[in-house]
Amino acid sequence: MQRLLSVLLVFAVMSSISCGDIFVGGALNSGTQTVAGAVSIVQVSATSGGTSITVVTLMQSGAADTLTFCGDQRRRFPVDQVVRVTFSAGSSCDSVIAILIG
Repeated sequence: MQRLLSVLLVFAVMSSISCGDIFVGGALNSGTQTVAGAVSIVQVSATSGGTSITVVTLMQSGAADTLTFCGDQRRRFPVDQVVRVTFSAGSSCDSVIAILIG
């Protein structure tokens, strides 16, 4: 109880003597990302551990996004089609959650 009163007292003092706004906030990373673009290049390769990864390059407004997905995802990324892919970022490769074509 005494700790709570101390924290409240500190906030009260700081808010009464400060010049300006106090902002307390943050961002929660949902762990998912979404990228859209026309499929330009799709390649499958194997890591040193024998796991296959799919490297996909998406083009949008002249900019390229190159993504690395776990497993063989070639059939899910038709070349010259516009896709929107939602994925979960991983340390060595990303996991596909959903792909919308068109």
